[in-house]
Amino acid sequence: MESLISQARNNYHKRLLDEGLLSIDNDGVPSNADKSSRLSISIAKKIADQLEARVQTKALGQTTGAKFESINMLFLEETFPSLQHLRPGKWHVEKLGNRSSVKTSSFAQYEHLDYLASLTQEDPRLAASLGNDYMVAPDVVIYRDPEPDDFINNIRSVVGPDVSIRSDLRASYTGLPILHASISAKWTIRSDRAQNSRTEALGLIRNRKGHLPHIVVVTGEPLPSRLASIALGTGDIDCVYHFALPELINAVNSFDHEDDAKEMLKILVEGKRLKDISDLPLDLSV
Repeated sequence: MESLISQARNNYHKRLLDEGLLSIDNDGVPSNADKSSRLSISIAKKIADQLEARVQTKALGQTTGAKFESINMLFLEETFPSLQHLRPGKWHVEKLGNRSSVKTSSFAQYEHLDYLASLTQEDPRLAASLGNDYMVAPDVVIYRDPEPDDFINNIRSVVGPDVSIRSDLRASYTGLPILHASISAKWTIRSDRAQNSRTEALGLIRNRKGHLPHIVVVTGEPLPSRLASIALGTGDIDCVYHFALPELINAVNSFDHEDDAKEMLKILVEGKRLKDISDLPLDLSV
């Protein structure tokens, strides 16, 4: 019988294919490849062939990011809530955006950002001093509801009115949900704009009050050197997750003369800085 995560991974790739995010154009260039890089095209083409990508019109650039965010959200919806035995809780997986009622300040660790935003709107000098460093906007989030005392005390009396009165886990304290994970979705890594994943991460780290959520990046970038630009180093991003890591490894290792790419990919994988999308649900259960 096919495992839950294996099936979800297959569904994940099928959505990428059906939505046209992963496709090949009439010139044989995959949609996640950099047309100016021979190696990028070659690696991406071998990945696309393994996943049986079709020749079709490439998804519009303006919609690619939003579609990739949604597909990652659906993958997490199909997997993470089923791991209750590993990580119990009342969980929600949601894609943030301009139309979402959920903002970063909706969570217990970041509720003060609303107050800070209101102050900067009223005082231009304060806004000039602080800049926009306090604004963080993850693509996809996982959060949990706080628990009522009846549930916390279900097996035995754990808390009462005189102890643990300021814990975010108690619904009787703030009642706000707790941000568990921030997922930044970047279909490709093309320029300095991709580094805004680090900016988002640093914003979450610096501005939190309380527990730091998981901070990860999911990408479809084929070039190991560009993956390294985000994945190498520690302290801000937990890990980078590739949409098809086994296929990427097969593709890179199939070349005879790309030792630099092979070595960099080996460093990223063995150094636990790059994992497959299928690893993400279990890692978020830690």
